[in-house]
Amino acid sequence: MTRPYPPAAPHLDAVNSPAEETASAPDVDLAIGLTSAEAKAQILEHGYNEVEERPEHPMRRFLGKFWGLSAWMLELIMVLSAVLRKYSDLAIVAALLILNAVLGFTQERRAAGVVQALRRRLQVSARVLRDASWQVIAARELVPGDIVRVRSGDIVPADLRLLSGSMSVDQSALTGESTDIDKVAGDELSSGSVVRRGEGSARVLLTGARTLFGRTTELVQQARPKLHIEAVVSRVVRWLFVIVGTMLGIVTVISLMRGASLVEMIPLMLVLLMSAVPVALPVMFTVSMAVGSSELAKRGVLVTRLSAAEDAATMDVLCVDKTGTITMNQLAITGVIALEDATESEVLRAGALASQEADQDPIDLAFLDAAKKRQVFDGQLPVTPVSFAPFDAKTRRTEAVFSQNMQRLRVMKGAVRTVAEACGLAAPAIEALEARVSDSARKGYRTLAVARGPEAAMPTLLGLVTLIDPLRPDAAKLIADLRGLGIGVKMLTGDALPVAIEIARRVGLPNIRRVDELKADSAKTNTDQTDSLATVDGFAEVYPQDKYTVVQHLQAAGHVTGMTGDGVNDAPALRQAEVGIAVSTATDVAKGAASVVLTQAGLSNIVALVEQGRTIYQRILTWIINKISRTILKSAFVAIAYVLTGKFVVSAFAMLLLTFMTDFAKIALATDHVRSSRNPETWNIGGFVAVSVALGLCMLAEALALLWFAWSPFGLAVHDEALYTFSFLLLLYLAVFSIISARERRWFWTTMPSATLIAALAADALVGTALTYVGLPSLAPLPWWQTLVLLAYAMFACLVVNDAVKVTLTRWLVPGAAA
Repeated sequence: MTRPYPPAAPHLDAVNSPAEETASAPDVDLAIGLTSAEAKAQILEHGYNEVEERPEHPMRRFLGKFWGLSAWMLELIMVLSAVLRKYSDLAIVAALLILNAVLGFTQERRAAGVVQALRRRLQVSARVLRDASWQVIAARELVPGDIVRVRSGDIVPADLRLLSGSMSVDQSALTGESTDIDKVAGDELSSGSVVRRGEGSARVLLTGARTLFGRTTELVQQARPKLHIEAVVSRVVRWLFVIVGTMLGIVTVISLMRGASLVEMIPLMLVLLMSAVPVALPVMFTVSMAVGSSELAKRGVLVTRLSAAEDAATMDVLCVDKTGTITMNQLAITGVIALEDATESEVLRAGALASQEADQDPIDLAFLDAAKKRQVFDGQLPVTPVSFAPFDAKTRRTEAVFSQNMQRLRVMKGAVRTVAEACGLAAPAIEALEARVSDSARKGYRTLAVARGPEAAMPTLLGLVTLIDPLRPDAAKLIADLRGLGIGVKMLTGDALPVAIEIARRVGLPNIRRVDELKADSAKTNTDQTDSLATVDGFAEVYPQDKYTVVQHLQAAGHVTGMTGDGVNDAPALRQAEVGIAVSTATDVAKGAASVVLTQAGLSNIVALVEQGRTIYQRILTWIINKISRTILKSAFVAIAYVLTGKFVVSAFAMLLLTFMTDFAKIALATDHVRSSRNPETWNIGGFVAVSVALGLCMLAEALALLWFAWSPFGLAVHDEALYTFSFLLLLYLAVFSIISARERRWFWTTMPSATLIAALAADALVGTALTYVGLPSLAPLPWWQTLVLLAYAMFACLVVNDAVKVTLTRWLVPGAAA
């Protein structure tokens, strides 16, 4: 039976009719859940828990390539060619317009495929009871009737009915309601809601398009934010338009004074103006980010927005959670200290009862594992759970009520001071307890207290339990590697200061402070605040909300900040940081707030993220340097040559052909082998812009010098078509060899270009040369020796003279780049 779509803006507390619910969700044993066979049958009947997308038709996307500034200019040139009856020009420009659309469409489909692959790998997960055991599966595999466990930080994966527990949920993404809604057993939870506090077990009622809001919850962000580097390029392009427009204005005035036909001039003017338009820029950016994201995915880093790698290139401070990045996140109980008349078995039994297997919490699992191994429940009276309160950053403990032998008892485990205060211990006794565990803390052990008592009375402290989370063997090296990349690492942990100091010391982070000291600093008005923060290697006793404060302080000090997080309360800090990184064990909410999600524990994949981000930055920087220098060359060469000779030295068609051939060959830069910087990058690229202008002026002088030298010996003065071919090949070869030089900040031979880039540039040169021999309009073949002269001249100019200019100016204007 298919559920009809609800009316607009339904109330979330509306309840399905019994018939509807029964049809959608079969009866199931709440202690066993569905069997695997039953789940498969439900998938066959109801389909997967997802809403089928209706993507834009490919033809519509393809036709969109004929709409835009560069497309309009080409279409105007076609109209002018038809008016002037230059039908061969019309046909070729039309072919170039279609080729441009096909190339752009193909590359964008490739990038979209990468994003789709990321979406398939990064899905909302769910804890489900199947075949009498709790397991974690992709939310799309949920079916009506499944028993699931939802807790703080989860995105509700389907329409559910709460069976036990209580929670507060955020429904703002669905209804716009700004306040959290409390839910208790019997209430419904709508797919897409966010659990802010509490936890409970629930039964799946409806999935996929049949849910109340019919929306698939996903973590990959579809919006494409404006990149920092795009803003830089936009400013550069505006100035290029001004420069090119000014030169063309001068040429137009001189042409009219000489009696030239304005209609004849317009096509060339448009082509030159179009040369300042970054035709391949959107494709270049998209391909660069998509290729980088695909490479990162192979190394366990999933990006939820394509700009994340670009942000990582500029990051200079990284705040890391201790758990799972510096340590293994594999807690084990190493010792039990029974107090008063209690036994070790009683301590472990109470700790296990204050744990919840379905939550898959590392501390809970450590207690349950120890209780199972030591068989502390053997021979005990049966226990019936009544309620469970999970760990909360405010209470710093877990608590449970259970019934045994007709009596209700309460158990709790948590921070020593918290539990001791709940047991009514006096301050001296609490201080004595903390002193007792300080030796363990100095060795890196974490100590929890366990208590038990009647439900309505004050509990009794039973004992202390020490746990250890072993260091990751590569943690110290990877922190050193990050520092070698110019990134300061700051460890954040909720552990007590002595534990934090010992763990940080082992990985080379000697200066750890309490986060309360940072809060005290924030109340001060002196300028020492930001300076003192720079010397700190981390903070202890950190609550999740404190991470937001740390990020703000670092950003106020001028740092580009990365932040790792895993919980629902980490989401604000992950959004605030330029690079929000959700660790492998993060909740769905944290993953949704982050720009990067790690699929493996540790820091190695963060190193990969930084290196890949800087690689992408260098590839795009090469594109910018080459674009500026070649735009100056093309526009100034045509303008100055016209003023000196009274002729246009290149045809509109030849210039159009050159623009597209070189621009789209440069897309191969997205795959180039480049040397990533050892320091954080910056968007202040004024030094590189100056180098680009200088290279453009050098190529301009070299092109004009060869034109002057070859004017008579090559017969350019009397054969216009030979002049057009000469200029076309000269500009083509200069473009090819200038890319080889510009891709490296040091001498061009320092690194080898990628095979894809070499193939693209070689094809560019060969195809461009071949086109001069096939009888295209305004391109007459040159003698072979003249072609070789042009090739050798361009190679010498770019790879010897200009490369030396580049290295010299880079060392002067951007010293670190040429190191």
